[in-house]
Amino acid sequence: MQPAPVPQTPPGALPVIETRGLTKVFRRSTAVDSADLLVRPGRVYGLLGPNGAGKSTTLKMILGLLPPTRGEVRLFGRPWDRQALSRIGASVNGPSFYGHLSARRNLMVHAHLLGLPEEEVERTLAAVELAGTERKKAKTFSTGMKGRLALAIAMLGNPDLLILDEPQNGLDPEGIAALRAMMRRFTDTGRTIVLSSHLLGEVASVADDIGLIAQGRLRYQGSLAELAPDGDLERAYFTLAGHPQEAGTVVS
Repeated sequence: MQPAPVPQTPPGALPVIETRGLTKVFRRSTAVDSADLLVRPGRVYGLLGPNGAGKSTTLKMILGLLPPTRGEVRLFGRPWDRQALSRIGASVNGPSFYGHLSARRNLMVHAHLLGLPEEEVERTLAAVELAGTERKKAKTFSTGMKGRLALAIAMLGNPDLLILDEPQNGLDPEGIAALRAMMRRFTDTGRTIVLSSHLLGEVASVADDIGLIAQGRLRYQGSLAELAPDGDLERAYFTLAGHPQEAGTVVS
């Protein structure tokens, strides 16, 4: 199979994320194999793939949570360094917060660590529609509310890049619609989102660019239209993911 093509970045616009030969080996198992991702500014990049395909491992290497076995990560046009992380907000591996604190108190803890003013907490609470929950402890939140709290923590400080791992999990239809609108508002300001998911339909509804990873390898990178020129996204997805016999089943 030919390597996934790398989309072109407009002249003068540095890639927000660029990986070159990014590889992660756990003992004798290769979780990510020579991935060349290119994420352009002001867009939603949807990282698709089945569960266990290597999506979360790729994101963790980009964030410095896992060291690559080999390969390179570049952020905002420069080799990876911790200073670049100050421009990134992330929610990986599900919500992480203090259950005995309210949403506002949780955000205050993170804002204090980041040196952000209280006004930023109020702005972020409003952005994810958690204003007015001051008396509720986070451990009593619904799954959807916990997801919005994780998103709020990631959005603190108006980062230039949001990395979201399966943010739709547990959201009801209204919550999913609100998430889509939030992501579009975010990128309308020129900022960038990387959205990891195994839900083809949800990524297709919001992503500008697609990366499809399966068995640790990047099988496709480009636009949705190029992924399925005949409009049959399911068939293209399952064929590239190595399961052509599944084409025709519902991927929501």
